[in-house]
Amino acid sequence: MTTTTSRELSGRALAMLRAVDAGRAEFTAGREPDLYVDGLPCCDQTATHDLVHAGLLRPTTAALPGQLVRAELTDEGRAALRTA
Repeated sequence: MTTTTSRELSGRALAMLRAVDAGRAEFTAGREPDLYVDGLPCCDQTATHDLVHAGLLRPTTAALPGQLVRAELTDEGRAALRTA
């Protein structure tokens, strides 16, 4: 797992983490999940993939590819928000 600090996160990435923390985000299930906030696709899927690969975000449950599932912060994701 990659460790990422808030200093390395862009304003957009931090906003994405805040949306997930507020319960406003879902992922499409799959190897490279896409993030939806308030039902709309996020404009920066590369940032989504980076946050997932850094271990800051994860889906709450397993699902079939393409299905939407709620997104949540990991402990590392919560720590990144606290230090932002």
